Amino acid sequence: MTHPKYGFAECVEIIRRLRSENGCPWDNEQTIHSLRKYFLEETYEALDAMDRMDYADMKEELGDVLWEVLFVARIAEQEGQFAMEDIAQVLGEKMVRRHPHIFGEEANLTSEEVVQQWDAMKKVERRTDKTHHILDKVPESLPSVLRAFRISERAAKAGFDWDNPAQVLDKMHEELDEVAQAQAGGDPDELEEEFGDLMFAMVNYARHLHVSPEDALRRATAKFIRRFSRLEDSLHAAGEDFAGKTLDELEALWRRTKDAS
Repeated sequence: MTHPKYGFAECVEIIRRLRSENGCPWDNEQTIHSLRKYFLEETYEALDAMDRMDYADMKEELGDVLWEVLFVARIAEQEGQFAMEDIAQVLGEKMVRRHPHIFGEEANLTSEEVVQQWDAMKKVERRTDKTHHILDKVPESLPSVLRAFRISERAAKAGFDWDNPAQVLDKMHEELDEVAQAQAGGDPDELEEEFGDLMFAMVNYARHLHVSPEDALRRATAKFIRRFSRLEDSLHAAGEDFAGKTLDELEALWRRTKDAS
């Protein structure tokens, strides 16, 4: 069986047909707000495929992300906000503008100089933007750890930062002491606030160490899942379950699981 060839233009026409008067009832019921959860889910599924370096899944999941982009753009087009092709136009203009070392007269920049040039251009663009505060454009919808990282990163670029990792580590110890004091005080609101301060300091420490806290936490969680699953398999292989084990026995099994990994 010969399958038809689909390119970007064909996918644009598919979503336009689905979102037409005689199109799909479900697709026509969707709004930009209702698509948000699907957009987020597809993005995370693509990230999972990237983490696993599964190119077959990656191809499919990136396609799903692209579909959500087209879906949202089609709704905006129907509302008279912009045409779907405008996305490519804005993107192309931005990428060419921010790469003068490729598309302009500048050349032979190092990777570090390219990043500095990019940041300088973004600063110029922000000056002409209606947003007046440095931190306003960090999306609230980002995962909390990533948003904290981006917020602190922008503040640091403005000159508001610790001088070295040791100073941030001292701040972490200070915040940890305040968490302990809040716990002893018994005020849940204060405890939550102080714990948030501790986490924000940890994010800054990661930034100073050139570690992505979002990636580090995701990898640590994945590692815990792998080890916990092996622990569960060990119990099942012995005809046992968690309910029949003491905490000390589970700790011993956990240590063996860690040693085997």
